[in-house]
Amino acid sequence: MTAGRVIKCRAAVAWEAGKPLVIEEVEVAPPQKHEVRLKILFNALCHTDIYFWEAKGQNPLFPRILGHEAAGIVESVGEGVTELKPGDHVLPVFTGECKECVHCKSEESNLCELLRINTDRGTMLNDGKTRFSKNGKPIYHFVGTSTFSEYTVLHVGCVIKINPAAPLDKVCVISCGFCTGFGATVNVAKPKKGSTVAIFGLGAVGLAAAEGARVSGASRIIGVDLFPNRFEEAKKFGVTEFVNPKDHNKPVQQVIAEMTNGGVDRSVECTGSVQAMISAFECVHDGWGVAVIVGVPKKDDEFKTHPMNFLNERTLKGAFYGNYKPRTDIPAIVEKYMNKELEVDKFITHSVPLSEINKAFEYMLTGQGIRCIIRMEE
Repeated sequence: MTAGRVIKCRAAVAWEAGKPLVIEEVEVAPPQKHEVRLKILFNALCHTDIYFWEAKGQNPLFPRILGHEAAGIVESVGEGVTELKPGDHVLPVFTGECKECVHCKSEESNLCELLRINTDRGTMLNDGKTRFSKNGKPIYHFVGTSTFSEYTVLHVGCVIKINPAAPLDKVCVISCGFCTGFGATVNVAKPKKGSTVAIFGLGAVGLAAAEGARVSGASRIIGVDLFPNRFEEAKKFGVTEFVNPKDHNKPVQQVIAEMTNGGVDRSVECTGSVQAMISAFECVHDGWGVAVIVGVPKKDDEFKTHPMNFLNERTLKGAFYGNYKPRTDIPAIVEKYMNKELEVDKFITHSVPLSEINKAFEYMLTGQGIRCIIRMEE
């Protein structure tokens, strides 16, 4: 029995910005009040991990254990945890749901006051300390998940219990990338059947947004990306046309407006580039167009557009985690996958063991494939 004891296990540690992760033996303390310790079985590398590993546009915090798109099994629970027990199959999530704050009680919001994402915090809420250490020195947490470790500790509100029959090596993708993109389209942009949709950025989140447009019955889905090698793959997700901004000597919003007789009905931005955000807004049709921003900007970015774009009845919205409440809504998404109503497997293009995690980083940095699964057990 490991409950109540410190566990020694392998973890991929980021010791400094942009340097390869190092597989280390770390110590993982037992869960405290309202915490859960998980055995992580599978990770999927998400671009957000890369972003904070590079630490170019954010506050650097090292040494740190990254990772947040994952799946595993509950190993033990801390005091006051009643909704989970050892052996439960779960998805950890970077944004929680306490179920008690004003946001959790609102039908419209999923921005939990207690557990919303905090990229600067590297410790647990309960006591402001880390649960990870090596040779007595603390290793910081990442967005409350730190799943690049065989064992990790989370607040109970950031753990989603799912159907134990769901394949964890597939549904791990649902915990972040899939829901973020798919929900931005179906829950926030809400394209009508037959509408035109532009998707900016054809990484996993953008392809999930395209998938949302496809299942909503969009007649044209225009993919915008700087990597032309992504265009072929994107056809599987319903993308019908492609625009590479580098191929044009005018703003991409103008190109799209000309392609669509005045603009698309909906656009979803999944890049984090503020210029793409502006283009996504300015490419929607006046009178009814809706643009949804999903990408995370750099901390000093500013969004600039002429106020007439709003007065001409274009709408700009933001979507965080697809507007899904994690613990309330995600188990049903897993069920839809199990019932073959949603396709998730096609997002997974590579797989590596934990010992080769840096290869997964290489795939993403060079635009190869969509999601690389990291197998925690060799």
